[in-house]
Amino acid sequence: MPRHIAIIMDGNGRWATKRFLPRFAGHAKGVKTVNKVVEACVNRGIEFLTLFAFSSENWRRPQEEVSLLMQLFRKVLVGEIRKMGENNIRLKVIGDLSRFDKDLQDLVRLAESETAANTGLTLTICANYGGRWDIANACNQLISDGVKAGDVTEELLSSKLAMAYAPEPDMLIRTGGESRVSNFLLWQLAYSEFYFTETFWPDFGADALDEAIASFHKRERRFGKTSEQVQNVS
Repeated sequence: MPRHIAIIMDGNGRWATKRFLPRFAGHAKGVKTVNKVVEACVNRGIEFLTLFAFSSENWRRPQEEVSLLMQLFRKVLVGEIRKMGENNIRLKVIGDLSRFDKDLQDLVRLAESETAANTGLTLTICANYGGRWDIANACNQLISDGVKAGDVTEELLSSKLAMAYAPEPDMLIRTGGESRVSNFLLWQLAYSEFYFTETFWPDFGADALDEAIASFHKRERRFGKTSEQVQNVS
């Protein structure tokens, strides 16, 4: 099994539009899919699940939709903390949270604190997150720490990234038919296996996750080596 799966949850709005529903109905249905996929990952022994919930570019969407998304985020944080405790799930939220209202920032900190001691699946929600922001933020931290030009290494930079607590994703899944990373975990996805599906996120579930994992099992992960080298090690 992959240790770490990252998912770009795409297609909520288009799922709703095809059903002549408001776009927000797709986002609400997408939350139910999150619950199904989290449960499936727990049952399959996945250690880390990272979900791209709201990008730094999503502020460009209509204000009404953004406002409803923030309300949905609050509702999920309040309603899911107890369930996470029951399922031994640790919650992490990464991104530039300073743009969120203070009450939402407080809810995030509370949810992280309440689940910090859990030792099962680590669920990371990326909110107001961008891969370029992440790298720039890590560079600024190194400068603040007094690291001089010429002394920066990949290891040092990695240690300052928002997800320094987790291994790099083994697999990236993107739903909704698009085939791009959209400024998501740009540094961390360097050697991830990519899996793109036409399925909209609200229709994704345990069976679809298993199909993605089955595809992952067919990949040969060489990390710069030859096939012969990999086969000799295994």
